[in-house]
Amino acid sequence: MFVLLQMRLFWWRVLPPPGRGVSSVHAGMHSFVPACSTADSHSVELLQDFVSRASRLFVITGAGLSTESGIPDYRSEGVGLYARTDRRPMQHAEFVRSAKSRQRYWARNFVGWPQFSSHQPNSAHRVLQRWEAGGKLHWLVTQNVDALHSKAGQRRLTELHGCAHRVMCLGCGAIAAREELQRRFLTLNPDWSAQAAAVAPDGDVFLEDEQVLHFRVPSCVDCGGILKPEVTFFGDTVNKGTVQFVHDRLAESDALLVVGSSLQVYSGYRFLLAANDRKLPVAIVNIGPTRADHLAELRVSGRCGEVLSVVQLL
Repeated sequence: MFVLLQMRLFWWRVLPPPGRGVSSVHAGMHSFVPACSTADSHSVELLQDFVSRASRLFVITGAGLSTESGIPDYRSEGVGLYARTDRRPMQHAEFVRSAKSRQRYWARNFVGWPQFSSHQPNSAHRVLQRWEAGGKLHWLVTQNVDALHSKAGQRRLTELHGCAHRVMCLGCGAIAAREELQRRFLTLNPDWSAQAAAVAPDGDVFLEDEQVLHFRVPSCVDCGGILKPEVTFFGDTVNKGTVQFVHDRLAESDALLVVGSSLQVYSGYRFLLAANDRKLPVAIVNIGPTRADHLAELRVSGRCGEVLSVVQLL
């Protein structure tokens, strides 16, 4: 699905210890946050006023929030996947039609899972959770699949593109924990090992095709169907019921704040269009331009955690 990145990020080694088969990680973490200057004080003051005026704040978050937790994104200038390689992520149609593609995807995901699942919320996640607890945040929609909002304690939450910590069967629709699937992988592949370099945004790593030839992928325990992460792959669409639910929460809100998203994907951008139709005030906190800058009354350029941490609930 991806190629080896041209810069050193993570070096991984999967060597199952006797009786356990647990992956281990070697080497330090590369920063996936694009270079940026500190947000200017006037913009932060305006953001404070924006948040203070809202009583039912609707928040949309994107990959720019999770880069501060060590998870790379696709589009950030200089450090995003698209800036460093010409490869693109797994397409939904390819995953469904090709057993070899699924084998390659799951082998890479298996190697990357211990590190990906260990990431923790950063200061921006914690601020948003405090806003919810304080009654300021009405609903939060995240485009991320990393479960970091849930780990931070966010409850008024919709994971728009699903969550990589869950696995679904394409046959019967059964949902299981990704951690449970990891144990099944270990049982089926007790002697399999692989070296890989560079973690990818959705939790897998970069392996050569010959490394995955003998990797065994389990089927659904209920119906024998194909197992897939409970996430929206590229080329797929978000569930209509989920979209309508989010529109309903937006209709109950009085302001919209975007945090860490360029909004290049329509699944998130549509809610900015809806907010504009409703004449809701919009503010954006992000490094770099976004698709919805023309719809915002306020644009703050800076690191999400750095900016949100100075906004007080009044």
